[in-house]
Amino acid sequence: MTLDIDEAFAALGELREKRPLVHNITNFVAMTVSANALLALGASPAMVHAEEEASDFAGIADALVVNIGTLSPSWVTAMERAATVMRAAEKPWVLDPVATGATPFRTEAARQLLRLRPTVVRGNASEIIALAEGSGAGKGVDSTAGSKAALAAAKALAKKEDMVVAVTGETDYATDGRRVFAVRGGHEMMPASTGLGCALSATIAAFATVRPPLHAAVAGLAIYGAAGSVAGERCPRGPGHLPAELCDALWNMNASALAAHADIREESA
Repeated sequence: MTLDIDEAFAALGELREKRPLVHNITNFVAMTVSANALLALGASPAMVHAEEEASDFAGIADALVVNIGTLSPSWVTAMERAATVMRAAEKPWVLDPVATGATPFRTEAARQLLRLRPTVVRGNASEIIALAEGSGAGKGVDSTAGSKAALAAAKALAKKEDMVVAVTGETDYATDGRRVFAVRGGHEMMPASTGLGCALSATIAAFATVRPPLHAAVAGLAIYGAAGSVAGERCPRGPGHLPAELCDALWNMNASALAAHADIREESA
């Protein structure tokens, strides 16, 4: 199966037909935008984080996204229980290691979750470097490095853990440790609107229900990036309305808009 714009759009069509149930254990800041982005894509979101029901709900979900943005010990327990169920059932789950490296508690939580073998890890450059190398950190939840700077760490982590790693930034990268794809799209205002990276992780989880991990990551990055580009063009006054415009762009995404606003290229490993 070729990994290109046409394939990404085909994956979106299958996602819309399947309407997968995506279980989100995500941070308070991102819940609304993540749920709305999933709905706009054609998926069915559920925000379920109580440790008493996380494993039960994971059992009925098609995919899981775990985002460690607003952590508490009970949430870590819920995350671990849900991820364990997904792995046992061989269903996809995505780890978003928000601000890994910022504090010992957060970093240890991310490493514990990594041991549960996520299907895809999606983070900014600083998060991926901290998760892969055990050193360094961003500025809170923001990256202090470009995505290209984290590519070697992403490839090493993907190969070591037998998973796909997506690094997002000005150019997004997805790798399984052997192949590397660069995906271009998005808009410069996107980092100025909170929760959009978190919603991207949820998007990749949805695509992982209809495509293998590397294909899912590339398709998710391309579709979401194209929608972000369209949304940015519709917000000339600033990023305040960007989440709403992003959801509208996801809802209306078609082949011509995708081809005009995103680019997928395989790079030499």
